[in-house]
Amino acid sequence: MRHYVTTAIDYPNAPPHMGHVLEKVLADVVARWFRLQGHEVRFQIGTDEHGIKIQRTAEKEGVTPRELVDRNVPLFQDLYSGLNVSYDKFIRTSNEKEHYPTVQALWKKLEAAGVLEKRSYTGLYCSGCERFMTKRDLEDGKCPNHRTAPEEVTEENWFLTMSDYGKELRNLLTKEWDGESYRIVPDFRAKETLSLIDQGLEDVSFSRPGTSLSWGVPVPGDEQQTMYVWCDALTNYISGLGFFTDHEESEWWNDARITHVIGKDIARFHALIWPLMLKKAGVRIPDELLIHGFLTSEGDKMSKSLGNVVVPDDILQKFAGNPDPLRFYLSHEVPVGRDGDFSWERFEKLYDAKLRNNLGNLLNRILVMLDKEGGSLVQINNKSERGLHELIPHQWEFYVESMDSFELHNAINIGGHNQIVDFCNQDISLMKPWEMDSESKMRYLSELSEAMRHVSLMLLPFIPDTAYRISKQLNVPYAEAMLSKDFVITNDMKQWGGCKDWKTVGTPEILFAPLEDSCCSG
Repeated sequence: MRHYVTTAIDYPNAPPHMGHVLEKVLADVVARWFRLQGHEVRFQIGTDEHGIKIQRTAEKEGVTPRELVDRNVPLFQDLYSGLNVSYDKFIRTSNEKEHYPTVQALWKKLEAAGVLEKRSYTGLYCSGCERFMTKRDLEDGKCPNHRTAPEEVTEENWFLTMSDYGKELRNLLTKEWDGESYRIVPDFRAKETLSLIDQGLEDVSFSRPGTSLSWGVPVPGDEQQTMYVWCDALTNYISGLGFFTDHEESEWWNDARITHVIGKDIARFHALIWPLMLKKAGVRIPDELLIHGFLTSEGDKMSKSLGNVVVPDDILQKFAGNPDPLRFYLSHEVPVGRDGDFSWERFEKLYDAKLRNNLGNLLNRILVMLDKEGGSLVQINNKSERGLHELIPHQWEFYVESMDSFELHNAINIGGHNQIVDFCNQDISLMKPWEMDSESKMRYLSELSEAMRHVSLMLLPFIPDTAYRISKQLNVPYAEAMLSKDFVITNDMKQWGGCKDWKTVGTPEILFAPLEDSCCSG
């Protein structure tokens, strides 16, 4: 099976923030999980580089928009590489050779389909959101996201006639529109979108005069107009595949399961504008929209004025460039679809309790005791005296079900590795293997090693480098292969005693070092 996984493309008017990190880690876990099941995966991210915010920021800094984006985009690319985000394609909307042909061809298809109309318009424009807003979108006369009053703007623009298609879009999200449906995850986010349809859809501005916005894609046949954000930015999902060109890779769209991973603030545009555009251009609708919430800091919205902004690079530096503590924290603490909170104090406690003590110390204790016995493993029997042969399959069942339903925090938190690790830690204290005779000790520690082999596989989508290092220390034969995108968790690997050619363990090393400085000092 093919999977095409995408995220929202990031706006590089400033360096990346924790919201970008939350989304990319979530999408990466999903993409890795699809690959680990043996599916073909194409994972695309990128940057949305046009628009009035870029233009104004560049003017303020005394540089051109091109210079601004060329300076900032590498900050995003470097961060995602540092986070071990396994993307296959990075799309830039300022790439005239790669992006423009698809965008302009799509515009022509929409115009031919009769869903674009040019007219004069007076409206409230939020430059932060890059969109016109209605009074019902505002809170106390201000944009709820940026806390600023929008400008009143009168312009002649092209519009997408959304108001004509409320019934069809409702059908798309609840049953079918001409044989196609669009799933929103989690369900309560779908209900929010349906409520917008019930309130009545308005036409959407699709261009702005070149005198107001010069930094963007020219409207074909009307070069005095510049394409507005939605036709330009949303089209990245198919421009990255070369749609409507002679190098189109349509198999990744037409013959794949398409999963868009985006934030709740842009859900309406992906759930309404994007499928309407595709439908009218004769392109099939994506399969699912996976929507995540916002990330707060110590319970409040991250804000420079509050002094609670968390800089991603600061976290990576705290852990000597190791991204896994941050990846673990976000996956463990933020349920998909819900808002989550970043707390330095909570981060430190979770690192010490879950990663360093429960996981790292458990692995080290097992390997140190085995090393004293020569490092050889006893052949694992079908039945474990401690019941691990029953616990492991049960945890795999729960884990796979949770991963497939995008309940990732359940896979990493309630079930999966945590319950296995907790069981093993408690059992060591109960059984006291250091008091056993050599034969009993070897048999017992071999079973615990087998449990840790399963733990490392379950952690692989979430904290891939740590999962590899666990398997490497265990000396599991497939350890090196775990670093490859082609690695697949086979049914045999998920069986108790399923790695028959595994005979010895490796050298124990510290998996997670103690924190020298308190994270709370941030």
